[in-house]
Amino acid sequence: LIELVESGGGLVQPGESLRLSCTAPGFTSNSCGMDWYRQAAGKQREWVSRIMSDGITQWADSVKGRFFITEDRAKDTVYLQMNNLKPEDTAMYFCRTLPRVGPCLSDWGQGTQVTVSS
Repeated sequence: LIELVESGGGLVQPGESLRLSCTAPGFTSNSCGMDWYRQAAGKQREWVSRIMSDGITQWADSVKGRFFITEDRAKDTVYLQMNNLKPEDTAMYFCRTLPRVGPCLSDWGQGTQVTVSS
């Protein structure tokens, strides 16, 4: 299994920005894609975005136009740039490689908490 490590979360005020990191050893060499999810306290896990191995991205309507993805292939790292954060973005954020089979298989990491509050 690829061991996923999320980082970069924290407490910010509405309108501010934050960049999350997801490290996934083997992500680049195995041409994996990456999903981002989030789960607010007491709520169902929500899919946020996806980047495919060819660089094509997909976004949930709730974050479209505010969040962006970049990669550092040499570091097997995917970054989630979160701009104009809103209180409703408060959640634990997780990444997950895909496809969920073969060399790209991974399990959930510990996540990183993002809290947007005044």
